[in-house]
Amino acid sequence: MGAQITITLLGKPRGKQRPRVTRQGIAYTPKETVHYESALRVTAQAVMERLRRSPLQGPVAVTVEAYMPIAASWPKKKQHAASLGTLLPTGKPDLDNILKMLDGLNGIVWGDDSQITDAVVRKRYSDRPRLDITVTALSPAES
Repeated sequence: MGAQITITLLGKPRGKQRPRVTRQGIAYTPKETVHYESALRVTAQAVMERLRRSPLQGPVAVTVEAYMPIAASWPKKKQHAASLGTLLPTGKPDLDNILKMLDGLNGIVWGDDSQITDAVVRKRYSDRPRLDITVTALSPAES
């Protein structure tokens, strides 16, 4: 295994939304997706600059952990179960849409997300909502 890069984006994780189409037939990406993907890019750029790294080449593995907020309106028992991990988030966003947000890391962490050969994606609850992404280079040349 080679280099390992960890990116943490604080705040409620979001999934990539479907493109919308105007009545005139013009497709556009919803603002929420554009803003979240942009925040992810800025965070990743800061991490890569701090590490003095250029985009990884070759195959990479990613682990994406989406920590969803625990609702303050829930009963204490449910909040406790969520914080212990015995209650798991089954609502939106979908795991595949969270994974699609990694498009924002193209050209920053790796050349293209087609380099991802292995992926683990999890949703959990936390009192500190965030998106944690760990990227591991699978070729020894990236160590």
